[in-house]
Amino acid sequence: MNYPTTLRRSALYCLLALLPASLSRGDETPRVPTRAGDHHEVPDDPYIPSPRAEHPRSPAMRFGSRSFIAVQVNVDELGQNIVGDAANEPSIAVDATDPDRMAIGWRQFDTISSNFRQAGYAYTTDGGLTWTFPGVIEPGVFRSDPVLDSDADGGLYYNSLTVENGDEYLCDVFRSFGGGVTWDSGVSARGGDKQWMAIDKSGGVGDGHIYAFWNAYFSSCPPGSFTRSTNSGNSYESCTEIPNDPYWGTLTVAPDGALYAVGVPLFGDDFVVTRSTNAQQAGQTVSWTSAAFALGGSMDSNTGPNPGGLLGQAHIATIPDGGPQGYALCVLCSVNPSGSDPLDIKFARSTNGGATWGAPVRVNDDTGNAWQWFGTMSTSPSGRIDAVWLDTRDNPGTYLSSLYYAYSTDGGLSWSENERLSAAFDPHVGWPNQQKLGDYFHMLSDDTGFSLAWAATFNGEQDVYYARMSLGATAAGETPPPPIALLSSDPNPFTASTTLRYKVPRAAFVTLEVYDPLGRRVATLVADERQAGSYETQLDGQSLAGGIYLCRLSTGDYQDAVKLLHLK
Repeated sequence: MNYPTTLRRSALYCLLALLPASLSRGDETPRVPTRAGDHHEVPDDPYIPSPRAEHPRSPAMRFGSRSFIAVQVNVDELGQNIVGDAANEPSIAVDATDPDRMAIGWRQFDTISSNFRQAGYAYTTDGGLTWTFPGVIEPGVFRSDPVLDSDADGGLYYNSLTVENGDEYLCDVFRSFGGGVTWDSGVSARGGDKQWMAIDKSGGVGDGHIYAFWNAYFSSCPPGSFTRSTNSGNSYESCTEIPNDPYWGTLTVAPDGALYAVGVPLFGDDFVVTRSTNAQQAGQTVSWTSAAFALGGSMDSNTGPNPGGLLGQAHIATIPDGGPQGYALCVLCSVNPSGSDPLDIKFARSTNGGATWGAPVRVNDDTGNAWQWFGTMSTSPSGRIDAVWLDTRDNPGTYLSSLYYAYSTDGGLSWSENERLSAAFDPHVGWPNQQKLGDYFHMLSDDTGFSLAWAATFNGEQDVYYARMSLGATAAGETPPPPIALLSSDPNPFTASTTLRYKVPRAAFVTLEVYDPLGRRVATLVADERQAGSYETQLDGQSLAGGIYLCRLSTGDYQDAVKLLHLK
């Protein structure tokens, strides 16, 4: 007999309630269902205070090319790496009123001796050139699964999972109205494991509504897995259900205010997209339609380069389209295509609100059997589709991974030649007593490029990076120049003077200027044409007051900056 989905799901939760705690949390076999119970967040280790002042320092990692720059985010007040901690699973939000102001949140491990994690965050006021990492939102409180978003008025929101009494999954949403510099005390937002959040910026009746969904298998309110706020995050509604219980995926709000969620269904092997056209209507009970589709493979976890986590989650977004709706839906995910090839990046598109889907398209263009994992997608207002992922193709037979990029300008029907953006790193080092690099990356596209929050182990430990791709400087398929360090200083801190070293990739007009904490220029060290090459100059600190200064380099195509501490 075929029982209704709600009845089968209710029976499942009743069964789980009768199972031993370890079995109901999915720690042992048999698991029901397999994938939903494979992976979840719990505080295994105790909190171990590990003040950053007691940690050694090392140079932070920065690198770039003609069109791409990557900057380490989890750094001290001088931009140096904090040795012995870990940071992964980042999410990014951009202030809609000032795109130079951004915040990134991540899972912060103060010491790799414990997998106890907290809600780490950092902010930038100069477009990502430099980052300030004040610490964590709630010191000593277990928090995981950070998801950030923004509203149209400049507010930033940080959705964070916590666990109480061993297995009670709860989420809080913290708000910042100053570019992520400070956060409020948070508002209870129901929630559960692997939650995702989206904020309506459509300009319609639902503008400002906040939506969140999560894995119903690990929920604070089973069988519910969805909530919304219709009052700018002052409160969140009681949990409701989504058909087919999609999980391990994201949300998006379409230009007409319709809400879409993608993920793996609680029961079934394909992917599923659910749609609500009335979630934007405050006071109405949210209703959904749902459709399953194939993406040329299955979502994978707990294997290969990320043995303790997901190999990526499903991403959904919209692009402009000439059809009746005015937009098309796009879905991208790292999937296991079966056979000898372990993982590919697959993309699919729907032009009728998710009712039917086109055949999946393979994004990665390698010919070998490589891991393309942590596939991540975002779209620009003009309709360009950007995709990044970690890729082992350059080091066959290993898990050494490089960041790769591709884009599409024809709705995902075809994709650019894949571009390698970083050197390879080993994802199996720097584990904070937990065998994974987190579960996802997060990116945001605009019409001039994209901003990416990602994690890597270039320093021999897990760190969070901000990356910016400026499109137009590198032609599709052109191999970018090798990574380069743009600007550094030694010594830093300094007393009498410090040497500033910088590299110019090609002939350009170069400026090197120093600013005080109030943003006033106090010195111009270089303002002249320079040929490609390496240079150095001295900053004399005799006339400067003690304190932190910002030295900014501009070489035409891109900028870099470094913080300096002058000791009197």
